[in-house]
Amino acid sequence: MKEYKYKINGNVYKVGIGDVENGIAEVEVNGTPYKVEIEQKAASTVKVSSPKPAAAPRTATGEKVIAKPTAKAAAGGAPVKAPLPGVVLDINVSVGQEVKAADTVITLEAMKMENAIKAGVDGKVAAINVAKGDSVLEGAVLLTIA
Repeated sequence: MKEYKYKINGNVYKVGIGDVENGIAEVEVNGTPYKVEIEQKAASTVKVSSPKPAAAPRTATGEKVIAKPTAKAAAGGAPVKAPLPGVVLDINVSVGQEVKAADTVITLEAMKMENAIKAGVDGKVAAINVAKGDSVLEGAVLLTIA
């Protein structure tokens, strides 16, 4: 039995609520037992409206153009792809720089959170396909590691 204390108009009431079966609850108020009938509400209908599509993300210059996922990376390199759509906040590497698999190469903002994009493989940065402020889709090749 769950017990609660209520103060109503300056009077303190100690209320215990016991089992509820078939719409009847066993309630005890200041030691006096009561059987309380609970009103059953009719099942309500839920109206589901389809959400409006969100506007396409814009670049820092206000353009609607976004980087589309590409099928191939540069020849002979390992692509680092965007795991989710977002905006490029920072590029932590430059072309020709040596990177380790655990190095953060790009910071991507998605859903108001910063996401550290790791290189994934050891190697040298062969190409950077995005710029700071670009909006990218999931699967877009951000850079290539040779």
